[in-house]
Amino acid sequence: MKAKFSQYLTEIAPGLKKLRDELAKSYEYVSILATDSVGFAVRASQRVKSISGNTLTSERGNVVRVYKEGLYSEYAFNNLDLTDTEAAAGKIKNILDKQLSVLKMTESEVFNTPQLDDEPLELFVEMDTDSLPEETDLSALLAKLQGFSDNGKALSEEIIDVTVSAQSMHICKMFLSANRDLRQSYVYSEGNISMVGARNGKTDMAYNGVSDREGPAVFDQLEDVIKKTFKELEDNFSAEPVVPGEYEIITNPEVSGLIAHEAFGHGVEMDMFVKNRALGAQYIDKRVGSDLVTMHEGAKCVKDVASYAFDDEGTLAGDVVEIDKGILKTGVCDALAALRLGIKPTGNGKRENFEHKVYTRMTNTMFDSGDSTKEEMIASVKKGYLLSGMFSGMEDPKHWGIQCIVARGYEIIDGKLTGKVVAPVVLTGYVPDLLGSISMASKDYVSFGTGACGKGYKEWVKVSDGGPYLKAVARLG
Repeated sequence: MKAKFSQYLTEIAPGLKKLRDELAKSYEYVSILATDSVGFAVRASQRVKSISGNTLTSERGNVVRVYKEGLYSEYAFNNLDLTDTEAAAGKIKNILDKQLSVLKMTESEVFNTPQLDDEPLELFVEMDTDSLPEETDLSALLAKLQGFSDNGKALSEEIIDVTVSAQSMHICKMFLSANRDLRQSYVYSEGNISMVGARNGKTDMAYNGVSDREGPAVFDQLEDVIKKTFKELEDNFSAEPVVPGEYEIITNPEVSGLIAHEAFGHGVEMDMFVKNRALGAQYIDKRVGSDLVTMHEGAKCVKDVASYAFDDEGTLAGDVVEIDKGILKTGVCDALAALRLGIKPTGNGKRENFEHKVYTRMTNTMFDSGDSTKEEMIASVKKGYLLSGMFSGMEDPKHWGIQCIVARGYEIIDGKLTGKVVAPVVLTGYVPDLLGSISMASKDYVSFGTGACGKGYKEWVKVSDGGPYLKAVARLG
């Protein structure tokens, strides 16, 4: 079935176009992004049951962007009377002109930026989905998730609680400018299992999830995730601290995705290049990894929660090869950063919601697969660990340091898994050294989209990442 485009956006489109035309009498460029995104979040555990319509990406509203004399300004709204577009435009113009005048009066340092291109384009996309969140029986879904929680709790008396969460969103966006009318509708869903238990006075947890640019039917997969999560919780119970040092490592696709996101995530968001805050700007066309390292970034490079038809600035989705056989070729950028750098935008201009500013943001960040098997990679390790599961990560774009907190590591000695587990594991290093040490990549290729990414400590958006199993050398502690 198709994810039907918002009737609400269709109804207000004529009024928004009149508003755009009215504002165009005073500004050299005008665009409007209109959004109408609905969905739900459901959670069940042994202690809590909840259904909510508020999620990270729930929104209904509009944002106007204008350009005049080298400066851009924006105004967000969701309650203007569009039946009197002349009055609405007057109100917006009064506020925008005050913003621009304040910049000039205070002599604030600003980027004088060229005018955005506005090549003619029309696009109407209703993406395929197996089901729609707004047509989901939430009571039945809650009962299903509660059943998953009960089944997980029944696996062992050592389990304290099993929290099962599910979120599904129907995203509708419309971008209007003088020459563009772009409309898209799609659905994404994500579900998670978080299992907490205790053994011999030690409390620990394990976490897994599923995600796709599909409807709530994806939550049926959570039933198979429960036993996997229980096995990992038992592994954590028996885990010992890792002895700090440098080791051969094999990262599973989830950890590979964490490295991709942290190593070449914010560090090659090119709005950071404009401000000279990323070391990556100095490495374009230089080696940053081994010949086995090819990395894609873009809403088109894989199908997951961050896959869309166009971004929040009306730029079509892309599939950017950031690293080609170890050579850093480019980063990703929003439209204004692209103008300031003299390059083309990549379709990575994203807002947390219509009330927030556009930033260059990651979408899907993926290592390419290789020709090896996981078994061949394990057999090649003299002493090291197979790393599995992730908790969090961070990077320093200015100096290209990386830190990834991995859920657990499985010891490998002389090409065989010994059964010993270490947890948690902190992986640190200098990005070019880490990627330069990659010597094998598997044929497997998986994406993960159950998390979100902030710009600094705020501006949260949906992202996904992943890739194959990778063999490398890294410092663990």
